[in-house]
Amino acid sequence: MLRYLPFLLVLALWIFAFIDCLNTPEEQVRGLPKVVWVLIILFFGEVLVGPIAWLVAGKVRNAPANGATPSEWHRNHRTPFVAPDDNPEFLKSLREENKKDESLLKSWEADLRRREEELRRREQGNRDAD
Repeated sequence: MLRYLPFLLVLALWIFAFIDCLNTPEEQVRGLPKVVWVLIILFFGEVLVGPIAWLVAGKVRNAPANGATPSEWHRNHRTPFVAPDDNPEFLKSLREENKKDESLLKSWEADLRRREEELRRREQGNRDAD
């Protein structure tokens, strides 16, 4: 199993570079046209020259704006966590759900009472007929 690991790593890098090249907009490709980069990745992928060349020299990699990565931006712009018991919108939705459930339960109980009453009438009618 371990002898297949190098082959799998080469294959994974080859696939990653190929997909990355295909998904990269034409204006972000450096040096050569995108079609040539795809061919280089495909033809020289087994010896890792094509994928490594693409990753090193083929794509323009811009530094993030203001020096911040997306994860840093998200860390700085988090909404504060509010526990469900302190969240008025959540509590309001619970109340509304409870009202719906209670009305549904009442209608089921009324339907059950009506059916039981009909059943009693039928049974009583059958007794009277006998």
